[in-house]
Amino acid sequence: MGDPTGFMQHDRELEPDRSPSERIKDWKEFHQHLPEDKLKTQGSRCMDCGIPFCQTGDMIGGLTSGCPINNLIPEWNDLIYKGLWREALDRLHKTNNFPEFTGRVCPAPCEGSCVLGISEPPVTIKNIECTIIDKGFEEGWVVPEPPEVRTGKTVAVVGSGPSGLACAAQLNKAGHTVTVFERDDRIGGLLMYGIPNPHLDKSVIDRRVKLLEDEGVKFVVSTEIGKDLPAQKLVDDFDAVVICTGATKPRDLPIDGRELKGIHFAMEFLKANTKSLLDSNLEDGNFISAKDKNVIVLGGGDTGTDCVATSMRHGCKSLLQFEILPTPPLTRAPDNPWPQWPKVYTLSYGQEEAMAIFGEDPRKYQVLTTKFVGDDDGNVKELHTVKIEWHQGDNGRPSFKEVPGSEEVWLADHVFLALGFLGPEDTVLEQLNIERDERSNAKAEYGKYQTSVKGVFAAGDARRGQSLVVWAINEGREAARECDRYLMGTTNLP
Repeated sequence: MGDPTGFMQHDRELEPDRSPSERIKDWKEFHQHLPEDKLKTQGSRCMDCGIPFCQTGDMIGGLTSGCPINNLIPEWNDLIYKGLWREALDRLHKTNNFPEFTGRVCPAPCEGSCVLGISEPPVTIKNIECTIIDKGFEEGWVVPEPPEVRTGKTVAVVGSGPSGLACAAQLNKAGHTVTVFERDDRIGGLLMYGIPNPHLDKSVIDRRVKLLEDEGVKFVVSTEIGKDLPAQKLVDDFDAVVICTGATKPRDLPIDGRELKGIHFAMEFLKANTKSLLDSNLEDGNFISAKDKNVIVLGGGDTGTDCVATSMRHGCKSLLQFEILPTPPLTRAPDNPWPQWPKVYTLSYGQEEAMAIFGEDPRKYQVLTTKFVGDDDGNVKELHTVKIEWHQGDNGRPSFKEVPGSEEVWLADHVFLALGFLGPEDTVLEQLNIERDERSNAKAEYGKYQTSVKGVFAAGDARRGQSLVVWAINEGREAARECDRYLMGTTNLP
């Protein structure tokens, strides 16, 4: 590396965020970039570590370790240190079609497996990645690169989330004519309507979609395959089909009172809010408002955090977030060694904002919701809970029991269920009679992506189940490679 002792000379420094109490007054992104001189210093902290675990992309203990798309992280860190931004951008685009997405919303498993992170805070990989691509767009270095030759082959991609877009980009690069079908009125899938603007401004998505259009990718919106257009028609009309519909079937909580008004799946809340924001700056009223409401979010993942942040911007009266798991430790537990993803206590942007207004972390751990209670008009008014204790079950798997006398009642005008997703919706897979795995996902071998129907591939969450954006990009890229091989007999795609 350019500075072999940089990791000993300099401390980790993150980009400044806008004040939580200020940023909840708008829907703008809250991250800012470090000045270039400071970013150069951060790049110098990347060690000449021999084996860059940051770019391995393995699953260890059920958790992602390293970058699933094998970003050439040490290379572009060194290029930033040397001031070679254009070269760093080229290196970044070799493995990642959309670094502006991952640089904003990825939890950065690369940093969790950084070798420096064994004894010191890891390199600020995610911040450097995001700054490289943003500077690339600002300087006009990111331009359309349509293929020089077309193959005459046509491919339909169902779904325009990160896997669908990555797949379309790669297939188009190979010279195929690609049409992406999206059931919503805007391209982007959950990037568009599942992640709030403060976390991912939609102009960032539109900018990349415009680039893909200029490169020759065709987009068809407001068209749900299996409903507006039979799935079989795609098989008949195109040379190949790639299913990238995501895993959008939400996990429910079938307890007493679930039918009450005011209890919503997280995506109902998040999608309606973003659509109304983009359509009318929230003036049309076509969203679920948390203003002056007692809000409880069930689920402690990223989607739950997005519900917290959205509720804070609405001006909720109170906010709590219940998590069934124990409070994470402040440092790695003995059974969570490096280079596994560190399961430690952190504050995400939504929790920071709730703390700024209400004075404490809104999360309550080891809480089990037992029932909802409503008023005379059928609106939820209370949520009943009990504390639980976790222990090792007889089968070796974690189990819990309720703590006697720990029952509590909480005021609730809105409850948002952010309990994860069970798998892909059934329509397309059933219409094409595609074989499913034991978790209801499209059955297709990782690395091959071919389903039980010839010429039909599946990638991303529709194949692997709920996962990270970066895994979706990985699978979209690889599915494009295998689809290209199917169409042409050979492939040059990575």
